[in-house]
Amino acid sequence: MLTVTTVNVNGLRAAAKKGFLPWLAATTADVVCLQEVRAEADQLPDEVREPDGWSAFHAPAAAKGRAGVSIYSRSEPSRVQIGFGSAEFDSSGRYIEIDLPGITVASLYLPSGEVGTERQTEKERFMAEFFVHLSELRTRAAAEGREVLVCGDWNIAHREVDLKNWKANQKSSGFLPEERAWLSKVFEQGGYTDVVRRLHPEATGPYSWWSYRGRAFDNDAGWRIDYHVSTAGLAEKATSAVVERAETHPERWSDHAPVTVVFDH
Repeated sequence: MLTVTTVNVNGLRAAAKKGFLPWLAATTADVVCLQEVRAEADQLPDEVREPDGWSAFHAPAAAKGRAGVSIYSRSEPSRVQIGFGSAEFDSSGRYIEIDLPGITVASLYLPSGEVGTERQTEKERFMAEFFVHLSELRTRAAAEGREVLVCGDWNIAHREVDLKNWKANQKSSGFLPEERAWLSKVFEQGGYTDVVRRLHPEATGPYSWWSYRGRAFDNDAGWRIDYHVSTAGLAEKATSAVVERAETHPERWSDHAPVTVVFDH
């Protein structure tokens, strides 16, 4: 069995003060992928930078206090790679991958974008480059007899069932037609599978992000933007997928909830 969790921590130092550490101590995951860490490794407390029982790898952004991805693995990987060969994005703290026996696991923080601004064109450039990497990664892994799992905050809700207020967000970044089409391309042409959707084909959500504004969490007005995206062989071995949604608003340590998948790997 292989259990993998992905979660956008919305600032790891803040999350560590609000409940992340007890969660990490209790999790049964073999691999934990984090996004939006927003800290250099030396700014993290020891118990977060190198937790007992874990091999930890951090890829901070060159821009201080922004982005940042990490991976915790209970097994020492044979390879660690930061970035995906992009001159523009490899120092932006948005991608890290590790090799474990028979599988490559990656943590992704895709740019969020903002319609009508440079942030959206940056997101579009990232998507274009990243699709090439996904294709090459799958081809290389297949030649080596490996599976691929790219976890993280993809910042796109793929289908109408992936966000509560889809009608009001059709012109919002994260649910634009071209973004949804790109994600369809990842699944249909890229040879990858949305693991949670495969296990819950017609379920509403399950949402993984709720704005801190208003009563989004209490009303479950969320978005499903945190994905486990894998090669087909691994997706077929997924046996369960759960969003670890907090019971109450005060118990949240991020505006995202951990998404955990168990594979019979």
